[in-house]
Amino acid sequence: MRPIEFKFDLGLGDLPAALINLKRLYNNYTPYFRNTTHSVEVQSRQYLDGLLLNVGCGNISLYSEKVPNCNSQSLNHFISDSPWHHLPLIDQIQADINALIGDVNNGSLHLDESGMSKSGKCSVGVKRQYNGNLGKVDSCQVGVFLGYVNESYRTLIDARLYLPEDWCEDPERREKCGVPPDVVFKTKAELGLEMLLHAIENNVPFGWVGMDAFYGQQPWLRDRINNEGIIYVADIPANTRVWLSPPKVGIPERKGNRGRVPTKVRVLEGEPRPIEVRKLKDQLEESQWHHVFVRDTERKKLWTNIACIRIFPVVDKLPGEEVWLIIRIDDGESDIKYQFSNAPIDTTIKRFAQMSYSRYWVERAFQDAKGIAGLADYQVRSWTAWHHHITMSLLAMLAILMINLDLGRKAELLTVQDVKEILEVILPQKEITAQEVLNLIKKKHKRRYSARISHHKRQKSSIKCVDCRYRPSNVGMELM
Repeated sequence: MRPIEFKFDLGLGDLPAALINLKRLYNNYTPYFRNTTHSVEVQSRQYLDGLLLNVGCGNISLYSEKVPNCNSQSLNHFISDSPWHHLPLIDQIQADINALIGDVNNGSLHLDESGMSKSGKCSVGVKRQYNGNLGKVDSCQVGVFLGYVNESYRTLIDARLYLPEDWCEDPERREKCGVPPDVVFKTKAELGLEMLLHAIENNVPFGWVGMDAFYGQQPWLRDRINNEGIIYVADIPANTRVWLSPPKVGIPERKGNRGRVPTKVRVLEGEPRPIEVRKLKDQLEESQWHHVFVRDTERKKLWTNIACIRIFPVVDKLPGEEVWLIIRIDDGESDIKYQFSNAPIDTTIKRFAQMSYSRYWVERAFQDAKGIAGLADYQVRSWTAWHHHITMSLLAMLAILMINLDLGRKAELLTVQDVKEILEVILPQKEITAQEVLNLIKKKHKRRYSARISHHKRQKSSIKCVDCRYRPSNVGMELM
């Protein structure tokens, strides 16, 4: 049997390049963490190191235990109270992504969201709402994100916190969480469009935009993107209805002399009914399906069966503009993917497969963000702190991507997880003495005890309130 061959020329002398890349990134971004009177550039490096060093679920206390010469109080101040602005950092991150993996033909932008489970009611934007990570309604915060993908390279490049309408209309909660006065209610799709247009202003190059089904099933968003001259590939639910040819529409004639005179345009009687895309799949001829190679995986070569046909989606009970319906079934999988696209009429099947499958990589980007860049590892309540933490996580993703591209020249199978493991070893870490370990444990016990006392007080107060309803004097008062 022929031996397996792969390129791996990494040696001990190559690892310092990772630290050099980090130092270069630190130097490029320090101006964003200082002004004429204040600087938190040291804390910014410490926080970034904390994100890169942490393994598993993390928080500021754990970061401070690993990063030299810092403490949780200074990191807490950096995230929650320091006055640096996150938007200029987002712009710089996008500029750097452009330089690293930007591609006007093979690059793609992707709209998606992520729910972060949160208990209580005090953290900004928290409420019982749909959490896509859990697949159910839960108490959580929801962030809307913009991802960038070029082949297997992927990262997140922008984020917006979704602030539910009842939060927007609650002055007391807004003030407690520091929500800026100019923040008004916007739907998740509006936030997504806002980020997309901002990326265009920043000259981020891309060939198409991908969307998950929540965004893809909103006709106004697809139309707006189409009107901007942007190609989209939008996931849609399996029960989405379409026509294969446009039905005749018009204002129906009035039947008899009774009732209102019709004024609304409708699909006329006798015209074919629209069909759900999952039922349309079974009506396709064998010649309409194409077997296309997608990519190499760790276990096998991935091939997909894909069909692309022209249809007219139902929009407000009427036929919308003609678009492509993409139906994709990967070999060995039972899941069926349905998507709309406004791609040009002469788009090749291979190109459709490339665009359709790029959604996979933004899902991997979220796994990277949470698994190696601490995206969901925060315990903050304010508007500023949420955006600060998320932006630092995006910066951590950029750092890992930079190192992956650099070291990957000598190790073709290098992954972002490999880079994370390298950094966990070569980054300077705090040396903790036995006494410091005892001090840390004592602090944890103090916080634990304080939380227990606070819980008991709330429980006792709740019991008192219930008990007072059944006192004889109260009962007498109610009977009077």
